[in-house]
Amino acid sequence: MLITLSVLWGGSFFFVGVAVEGLPLLTIVTLRVGLAAVILWVTAFTIGLRPPRELNVWIAFIGMGLLNNVIPFSLIVWGQTQIASGLASILNAATPIFTVVVAGLLLPDERLTKLKAVGVIVGFMGVAVMIGLPAIEGKGALPQSAVILATISYAFAGVFGRRFRKMHINPLVTAAGQVTASTLLLIPLTLSVDGLFAVAKADVTVLAAVLSLAFFSTAIAYVLYFKILESAGATNVLLVTLLVPISAILLGVLFLNEDLKAVHYLGMFMIALGLTAIDGRLWERKVIF
Repeated sequence: MLITLSVLWGGSFFFVGVAVEGLPLLTIVTLRVGLAAVILWVTAFTIGLRPPRELNVWIAFIGMGLLNNVIPFSLIVWGQTQIASGLASILNAATPIFTVVVAGLLLPDERLTKLKAVGVIVGFMGVAVMIGLPAIEGKGALPQSAVILATISYAFAGVFGRRFRKMHINPLVTAAGQVTASTLLLIPLTLSVDGLFAVAKADVTVLAAVLSLAFFSTAIAYVLYFKILESAGATNVLLVTLLVPISAILLGVLFLNEDLKAVHYLGMFMIALGLTAIDGRLWERKVIF
């Protein structure tokens, strides 16, 4: 599930890169969560699931929507108007670093250990090696900082989202509720800033990118996200951000005839090593930290 999620989210950077060429920031984010909400609720009703009626659940959906959609999506889309999608993805890979710290401080069952810290650092170094540190040079600090702030928001969302396990809410309903809350929060702001007819100016390619962003990288992706969060915890689910650049490179090899270089294999090895250290099970009898 983690690998599948990494492919879906890896594609989101490409889809956003296409969408920002023809649509304003808030319109992209609103269409992404709004279309995903429709897709998810249609699916939920088809299999017999219904929206929860409890007020506390919808308050939690609003909190999750802010931390996991509204804030990070807006920051990343804005950042990608000024920096390349590859650079955005390497900055986004910092998410587990912040998540380990936030989860370690706030979740009693996900305390920070030396092994986890080493694993995250090694994994992030692998991403840096694979994308290439020179790519960071010469770029504006502000858009890079925006993407980093998005990763911090994702870290808090991973911790905040743990509460849905105790509420015994189906992951599909959780995903639908989250994007629905995000849509309701965004619509007034988007209409006042971007206007009602921004979509009418977009061409077919841009609209196809937004639809793909909503269906693949949001609707399907968040069902997997909440399923992994429920079963494996906040730190483990956000390890997906370390795999996203790998997905992007492999998709490039398969569909764009791009070549993998030795540095990419080195990066993949370092990421795999970091993932095993954070998981810990392969290391618990081999290395003592």
